[in-house]
Amino acid sequence: MGIFSAVWQKITGSSETGSDCPHCGQPAASCSCPRSESEEPTPTGVDVEAILVAKATEKGGESNWRTSIVDLLNLLDLDSSLSARAELANELNVHAGPDGSAEQNIALHQAVMQKMEENGGKVPDKLKG
Repeated sequence: MGIFSAVWQKITGSSETGSDCPHCGQPAASCSCPRSESEEPTPTGVDVEAILVAKATEKGGESNWRTSIVDLLNLLDLDSSLSARAELANELNVHAGPDGSAEQNIALHQAVMQKMEENGGKVPDKLKG
């Protein structure tokens, strides 16, 4: 499972990201796999901000998850190390600045929010950069 898939799973409780069918490997949009048709569809309309606000409140601490990829990953109890962010950058095809740079971290946060929206998440404009 990729890092974005882990992010999506932490947000939605579902490991499905709307990409390839986990059973047959075909693109989910054109998949005719009978096993995928019997499963729950990928959650859509998930209020990403509300879930993240609830998680931040639950943890009882202030964080800058709205703009910081490191804080966002930490909020979701995911690895926020330089190597994890470099892997996420490769996964999302983000090539802005050197690994770990402010430029890359900002681009990664924006890419994660965009990808969540592409997967059916409801992401307010203020979180997209």
